[in-house]
Amino acid sequence: MVDSVIERDSLILATQAGDQAAIARLLAVCQADARRYARRHCHVSDVDDAVQESLLIISRKVTSLKATVAFSSWLFTIIKRECRKLGRMLFKHESLEDEMAEQQLARRTDDALRVDLAHALESLPAHYLEVVLLRDFEELTIAEIAERLGEQPGAVKSRLHRARELVREYLLSA
Repeated sequence: MVDSVIERDSLILATQAGDQAAIARLLAVCQADARRYARRHCHVSDVDDAVQESLLIISRKVTSLKATVAFSSWLFTIIKRECRKLGRMLFKHESLEDEMAEQQLARRTDDALRVDLAHALESLPAHYLEVVLLRDFEELTIAEIAERLGEQPGAVKSRLHRARELVREYLLSA
C-alpha cells in the first residue's frame, strides 16, 4: 500500500513537471480505485462513463493540484460529482419542473408578482436577504459581496443560491 502511494505521488510530481508518460501511468494506477468508488456512487450503467470523464478531468487538471496527499480525496470528489451529474441526466425532471414553474408565474399579473416577491424576500432569514439585496439590487459582484461581508466567495455563492431557492419555493407555493 505504501509503495503504491509513493509511486502515485511520484507520478503526480512527474506529470506536473510535464512528463507525458507519467500521466498515462498515473491514470492506469488510479483507475481501479476510481472504478471501485464509482460503483458505490453511480448507477451501474454510469460507472464506465463516470470513470472515463473523471480520469479525463484529472489528466487536464492534475498540474493545478497543490498537494499530492490531496490526490485521493480530489479523485473521489470528481468521481462523485460526475456520478451525480450522470444521475441527473438519467432522471432529468428539472426542465419539466422549470417549465411548469415559469407557466405558473406567468399567469400572475405584474402587480401580484411584485407583491409575492416582496413577501418572499421578507420571509428570508437576514443572512440570506442580505446577499440577495447586495447581488440583485445593489448589483455587486460575488467578490465584492465576499469582501464586504468578510467571507469566502464560495460561501457567498452558496448562500445566494440557497436564498434564491427559498424565494422560488415561496413564489411557487403562493
